[in-house]
Amino acid sequence: MSVRTESLDDIRVITLDRSEVRNAVDTATARELHAAFLAFEDDPLAKVAVFHGANGHFCAGWDLQFGARAARASEGGALADLDFDSADARAIGPMGPSRLRLSKPVIAAVSGAAVAGGMELALWCDLRVMEADAYFGVYCRRFGVPLIDGGTVRLPRLIGMGHAMDLILTGRKVEADEALRMGLANRVVPPGQAREAAIALARQLAGFPQATMRADRESAYTQWDMPLGEALLQEWQRGKARIPDALEGAQRFAAGEGRHGRF
Repeated sequence: MSVRTESLDDIRVITLDRSEVRNAVDTATARELHAAFLAFEDDPLAKVAVFHGANGHFCAGWDLQFGARAARASEGGALADLDFDSADARAIGPMGPSRLRLSKPVIAAVSGAAVAGGMELALWCDLRVMEADAYFGVYCRRFGVPLIDGGTVRLPRLIGMGHAMDLILTGRKVEADEALRMGLANRVVPPGQAREAAIALARQLAGFPQATMRADRESAYTQWDMPLGEALLQEWQRGKARIPDALEGAQRFAAGEGRHGRF
């Protein structure tokens, strides 16, 4: 097995572990990752997931050695059966979970290389906690491997078209300080601390009223292709169901909880 799952109370840590190829993903590993995140989604006790790469690297992308072996063996099916229906929120992608539309947050703990398809997996996550010596990059540019795990969609939406075109067209390396400036990383931590920092952040998210947080998260994701009026309406329709939670929270605030921005 190339994917390990650990439950830390209501936090699910999903670890990619293929040290011999810097956690590059082949077909079997993609299926394991997809299954692990579906299991997280379907577990009512799991609130937030942390996506982690073992042995000092997040993920070096699609396993080109596997691809070369498949090409020599004329195995055109290495990436077969990946067409999907856009309405299917549980579809598998070439890298595994990249087409999943989960209802709960996932935090990437990025160490070492998060390049090519590995960068796309990090973009799929809601937040990215990055070690100071880690790096992103569309390294597949050099080998003619396309971005087919959401990179051309999520990157412009996350950091804007100008930055995205720079990274997509050049394939250049993006180190942690630049990633933080452009919004590609949400937090930068010292080397070796991404996993624990991501778990700490996950515990913070897990401590919030979950239904409201998930409703706001879903509204943010679904507003992209809507006119302003429709987007405001769908925000209201999701949010109004959470008004009882808001009133309960107001009572806790009035009683002294969380004053002056305390968490």
